[in-house]
Amino acid sequence: MRVTELDTRKIAWYLKPFLWHQQKKYGTVLNPTLVWAQCPKLFMAVASLYGVIDRKKSPISPELRSLITVRVSQINWCRFCVDINSATLIKRSGSEEKCKELENWKESNLFSAQEKTALDYAEKMTHTNQTVDDSCFEKLKQFFSEKAIIELTALIAFQNMSSKFNSALDIAPQGFCNIKK
Repeated sequence: MRVTELDTRKIAWYLKPFLWHQQKKYGTVLNPTLVWAQCPKLFMAVASLYGVIDRKKSPISPELRSLITVRVSQINWCRFCVDINSATLIKRSGSEEKCKELENWKESNLFSAQEKTALDYAEKMTHTNQTVDDSCFEKLKQFFSEKAIIELTALIAFQNMSSKFNSALDIAPQGFCNIKK
């Protein structure tokens, strides 16, 4: 890691519930949390945004949200994000197969037309040498309402920010997912 991890005893008191929740959910505090917590106001903003994007009543299914976050993380070379998001994808989908095939989703029969359309959109948003054109957007509208497209766009943008942050700071994976892809 390119920055010094913050001792959990030195984290602002009002962030302690986040650490407790992560410890309970994952068995450990997540390394990005320790980094973000060095700037508590930024941490609170990012945590709030993530909470809204990954809520239970999102118009984007949990499995599709996980597919998107893993794929964006792969493109951005975020080892931590691929690790934790792959584990979440496997849990949400009940299978390792889509996780293993995700880098080759275009050629795979495992993915639905809706998933492929969302993954195409995610790649076009993530790769700086690509653009979202009208054709891509029209395909999205076949599967998603405008509200869902806005939320999908927010999810992709958030995951780009998160995975680029973690990748730039070389935040290591924490061993949540050990499958070979």
